Amino acid sequence: MDNTRWDDVDNYLAGLLVGADDDLASTLRSSADAGLPAINVSPLQGKFLHVLARLMGARRVLEIGSLGGYSAIWLGRALPPPPEGKLISLEVSHHHAAVARANVANAGLSGTVEVVVGPALETLPRLARELGPASFDLTFIDADKPNNPAYYRWALQLTRPGGAIIVDNVVRDGQVADAESSDPGVVGTRELFETMVRTPHEDVPVAAATALQTVGVKGYDGFAIAIVEGNSRPS
Repeated sequence: MDNTRWDDVDNYLAGLLVGADDDLASTLRSSADAGLPAINVSPLQGKFLHVLARLMGARRVLEIGSLGGYSAIWLGRALPPPPEGKLISLEVSHHHAAVARANVANAGLSGTVEVVVGPALETLPRLARELGPASFDLTFIDADKPNNPAYYRWALQLTRPGGAIIVDNVVRDGQVADAESSDPGVVGTRELFETMVRTPHEDVPVAAATALQTVGVKGYDGFAIAIVEGNSRPS
């Protein structure tokens, strides 16, 4: 089956299950106009995140990697109104963050979604100090792949027991199976999986995890999903 069929199926399902959405369409247009790369989740993947957050009854969500705010809008819509519902989205690029904030405002979610600018590995320790452990119901990681293991460790601390951690782009067109790969994204992703499955110790809380391969308009990739069963501070 070639990529054309994947796209056809994705477009058919998105047409039925997502439909026309002016705010999301505007988000994609403004992101493209601002020169952002088209690496956001697909409409069906965004709807998947939305459905998962609603199934969990999520009230507080952490996102690592804002880009243009597309996934933040999907997740923000799943939350109750503020102040009960809150999404904090971390973005390293000031330009991307400005685009994301404008898109979030256009979608009517400024009171729910807060975009925080700065390297996530500097922002995450601050969130841990200010908010304390287990402050989020759901964490979505979709940022630079070499740092995924470190993001995952912080997510384990910041996500409550029974909460979920989702990591995007973990199959990488099948390259994740190549133990000889020197690609930093592949190396980081393989280290992420090794962190997920190794015997828990002081700095790696227990989590039940799995991964799913996906195909569609975003090509051949996949998600990792973990349920947090305990929390402690990463080393």
